[in-house]
Amino acid sequence: MARKPKHVVLLTADDRRRLTRLVRSGNHSARAVTHARILLKADAADGRPGWDDAAIATALDCGARTVARVRKAFAEGGLDAAVHRKKPTGRRFRKLDGEQEAKLVALACPTPPDGKARWTLQLLAGRLVELRVVDAVSDETVRRTLKKPPSSRG
Repeated sequence: MARKPKHVVLLTADDRRRLTRLVRSGNHSARAVTHARILLKADAADGRPGWDDAAIATALDCGARTVARVRKAFAEGGLDAAVHRKKPTGRRFRKLDGEQEAKLVALACPTPPDGKARWTLQLLAGRLVELRVVDAVSDETVRRTLKKPPSSRG
């Protein structure tokens, strides 16, 4: 027995037209096309049958959870939220600029401090803070910076 979906999709004629155009155009990602097809099959407006999640998942060869998520996104955010990806929210900025990276590399090259056989990442991070190159830096940032391959024009 098919369960009644938690979020019912009711598309307007304009929404249906937009989704049909999106599916047929061939200029969109496979994910966007699949989500558009899910919404078209789930549509229960104007006496349309409104397929259940399992039937849509089988017909479109995707998961029932995907169908449920698309229904929910449509109910909460509308057509664009259900079809297109969200923009990334957390932009990651560089921890060290070019000048600070150069100072790190210059610091790591000479002989290690007295009593140490070699520089450790923690020692380098502490030394950068001690020299006031940066306010704070993690040893992981030091590792990533030193691991960068040299640029090649090859």
